Amino acid sequence: MLEGLLIGLQTALSIQNLLMVIAGCLIGTFIGMLPGLGPMSIIAIMIPVAISMGDPSAALILLAGVYYGAIFGGSTSSILLNAPGVAGTVASSFDGYPMARQGKAGKALTIAAISSFAGGTIGAILLMIFAPALSSVALLFHSAEYFALMVVGLSAIAAFAGTGQVAKAVLMTLVGLIMATVGEGALFNMPRFTMGLMDLQSGFGFITLAMAMFALPEALFLVLKKKDMGGDGGGKIENLRISRKEGRAIAPVIGRQSLQGFFIGVLPGAGATIASFLGYAVERNLATKEEQYEFGRGSVKGLAAPETANNAACTGSFVPLLTLGIPGSGTTAILLGALIALNVTPGPRLMVDEPQVFWAVIMSMFIGNLVLLVLNLPLIPYIAKVLSIPRNYLIPFILFFTLMGAYIGQNNATELLILVGFGICATALKFADYPLAPLLIGFILGRMMEDNFARSMQLYDGMGFIIERPMTLALLVLAALLVILPSYRARRAAARAKGVAEGD
Repeated sequence: MLEGLLIGLQTALSIQNLLMVIAGCLIGTFIGMLPGLGPMSIIAIMIPVAISMGDPSAALILLAGVYYGAIFGGSTSSILLNAPGVAGTVASSFDGYPMARQGKAGKALTIAAISSFAGGTIGAILLMIFAPALSSVALLFHSAEYFALMVVGLSAIAAFAGTGQVAKAVLMTLVGLIMATVGEGALFNMPRFTMGLMDLQSGFGFITLAMAMFALPEALFLVLKKKDMGGDGGGKIENLRISRKEGRAIAPVIGRQSLQGFFIGVLPGAGATIASFLGYAVERNLATKEEQYEFGRGSVKGLAAPETANNAACTGSFVPLLTLGIPGSGTTAILLGALIALNVTPGPRLMVDEPQVFWAVIMSMFIGNLVLLVLNLPLIPYIAKVLSIPRNYLIPFILFFTLMGAYIGQNNATELLILVGFGICATALKFADYPLAPLLIGFILGRMMEDNFARSMQLYDGMGFIIERPMTLALLVLAALLVILPSYRARRAAARAKGVAEGD
């Protein structure tokens, strides 16, 4: 292993590969900031460039840099504009955007940068140590376990529901699950609920729905509430630094979510989205009652958790790719295609046959995360100045990126009509105080859950897989506990408060 590390370090520190890391991180960061162009699109665009280089190590280092750079940069539009362009950064907007509205945009971006750096770096250390062993654990997960894992992800709705809003959150999750059923199903290749429209045959686009749920209502909300038309910071960007108290608060969150996010990322198909949602849910459940109140209103823990988890998961997704040749997500599937085009076959033999590729990618992750931190921290005051622009100038900017993101996502003009329709519905729901995040979570996880449920039902000829597979049962019990425990704690706290009041 030591010999492999030295070979990887020597390869990663060559001038050409250092330039590839820096170029990949820069391209990924700026593309990640634009809603609509996620890491998958930009990596697909850059594959011809990478293949033309002919060197597999340099090509994979460049593409990997673009991947984690895009995840790193994706949080910026979530925090500043409430417009998450990638599913893995949706949870970052729950507390990042409220912080930006409170004039703490610089602090929010600093927390996001530090959390992303820590998550990515700890993930790379874990990848270096556990990659060979974890590849065999990942193979133990079958479709039944993936179905149960999606149910655990859905149980996160209890964390996104405010006090007394659990029923509303459940309702919105059900709407999201129903919307995920539009299009071709997993069992039968027949269109469902498309109303005869060909454009709906592949279902609703994620980017369209994310823009309709978050960015468009925000713009309409500001138009309807004209008193908020001024900039948030009056041209001054304050509170860039994290206080010692805040540092102490987020340190354990970063530690926990680096581990949890990495191990979720190792599972093929789970990825940064589930890692970020679960990270947010777990930290909210672990928080004290006073801290729980802050979640959704600008909590530093609520921002640090998903930012750490999605970057750690992004690194973890390289375990099945490099050690088994199994792509854990759409993005790693494109990376797999690039490796095969370069005559490199990922799998158990990669570490032995091509150590300069395997270890160079891991070593480049350390360099890449450092480059991202060094490049981004000095730029934060300038990036955060977006919020000092008066809202009447910012609204057309939000609308432009919203419409552009929805159109590019599917390359279809119908998406614009769907965007406007859902955007108006989402604005009405926002006025009625319905949480919109559970709808998007239900939509994202719904299709994956249905696919895995259908496969499990076929394999076990019914619901027997719940009993026959202990890991599935354990995950479903965990999901039930994640829903029941917060309600139980809230009821117990209410009963205790009532008892104190009566005693007084």
